[in-house]
Amino acid sequence: MLEEVVATRYVTPLREGGSLPGIVEADDLGTYVMKFTGAGQGRKTLVAEVICGQLGRRLGLRVPELVQIQLDPVIGLAEPDQEVQELLKASGGLNLGMDFLPGSIGFDSLAYQVDPREAGRVVWFDALINNVDRSWRNPNMLVWHGDLWLIDHGATMIWQHNWPGAQASAAKPYNASDHALAPFAPDIAAAAAELAPLVTEELLTEVAADVPDEWLVDEPGFDTTDELRRAYVEALLPRAATIHERITMDGPTEPRPSQAPGWLTEHLTPWPHPTKKNDKDGQR
Repeated sequence: MLEEVVATRYVTPLREGGSLPGIVEADDLGTYVMKFTGAGQGRKTLVAEVICGQLGRRLGLRVPELVQIQLDPVIGLAEPDQEVQELLKASGGLNLGMDFLPGSIGFDSLAYQVDPREAGRVVWFDALINNVDRSWRNPNMLVWHGDLWLIDHGATMIWQHNWPGAQASAAKPYNASDHALAPFAPDIAAAAAELAPLVTEELLTEVAADVPDEWLVDEPGFDTTDELRRAYVEALLPRAATIHERITMDGPTEPRPSQAPGWLTEHLTPWPHPTKKNDKDGQR
């Protein structure tokens, strides 16, 4: 079960995302990127964030910690932006929060080098969850303290939008040609050998259990929320065993010039991060 906190202050919207997430402060003194049940993408986006985010964390990938956030719509009364006001008013109750990483910067493949092992782990994971939103156009990755962090998993598991065709959809291959890490020769075979055995029925059941019941109720074709959770498990479990055999990677469709300033490229290249000490030192 995700920890539950209460939002105490809405700080600012993040307009880079289509769902208009926002930075909020909570009663545990933490700061979170909050994703709202009242956003246009609906609650299934939050379900995907929880299942895929928790799965990624359990597999040892860097995904910011997730929490449940209780929101009182009264917080929105003082907001000058009408769009933000309406979103907060529509999102009273339980929402999703992701730990805010202060000082992090957006990933740029021409400014930051990723070794084949890490690239392979990320590409394999995205293939497992069918992440269509980690391309060079929109990497949805951050660099924080010299490490790569994965964010925004709402556009995953597209089979949840059509459960009658879920098994057929989950059996499809994954085209990683435009993946943001495709240029780094991802070692997918090594990633599959390492990670696939970890994706057990027990693990998937545990991460599906982290989704709040109220985001799962009234799904057509399912009598209980436990039945729906089981459907997520049954879609992901067989995919984990074989998806590495169905990952295609032909290279990006278009050239993509770096948007990073010179001072940033000099600071982040080469890998590992020049300000990080060796792991054997036990420090950063």
